[in-house]
Amino acid sequence: MSRSHHGSRGRSRGLFVAIGAVLAVATTVLLVVGLSRQESAPPSAAPAAPPAPPADGGGGQAGGGEAAPGGKAAALQASPPQRISIPSLQVSSSLVDLGQDKRGAMETPTDPDKAGWYTPGPTPGAKGPAVIAGHVTWNGAKAVFFRLGELKKGDDIEVTRQDGRTAKFTVDKIAQYPKSKFPTLEVYRNIDHAGLRLITCGGDFDKAKHHYSDNVVVYASMTGNA
Repeated sequence: MSRSHHGSRGRSRGLFVAIGAVLAVATTVLLVVGLSRQESAPPSAAPAAPPAPPADGGGGQAGGGEAAPGGKAAALQASPPQRISIPSLQVSSSLVDLGQDKRGAMETPTDPDKAGWYTPGPTPGAKGPAVIAGHVTWNGAKAVFFRLGELKKGDDIEVTRQDGRTAKFTVDKIAQYPKSKFPTLEVYRNIDHAGLRLITCGGDFDKAKHHYSDNVVVYASMTGNA
């Protein structure tokens, strides 16, 4: 994965919306170009339902103790993530930074066995939709997020942070989208709690174009921390 700076995590609503626009381009690069070496057929997620209308609050990252909607834990102060664990999939990976390349698109992991956090967005556990991406396969071999499509609502995800806290997330839903219909707004829009988005490829592998037909996205909310 790439190296990138950890900039200020306190963001205004307007700035975070701008980041969402950058991520719209980044998603295409990450899931079409950067993962082009993938070949095997990963587990499929459920087809995507129509996105729910926005019901979120202000953007940016929250300080510790900010109120959260029912069933969700209050957001923490920003702190870079170090490791992601998904017990039901037996996934445990250190996290590397995903910054932006010279075109302003999100960089992709250079190690298929490691997932990466997109640093211009929120840190996992802070208010907003933190984004972690990983390969599903690499040169025909299974990669870190190969089994991501097997996740189910209610499954747990844990992200260990630099400040020693572990943000505990619960899966709200998982969906699979054709690349041409990637739900940029639903994935990256401002939300009123600490959220997490896991992204990889899915669907059929096109050997001529060297990429998968779909994207798999896991939506989760922080429900606790330790």
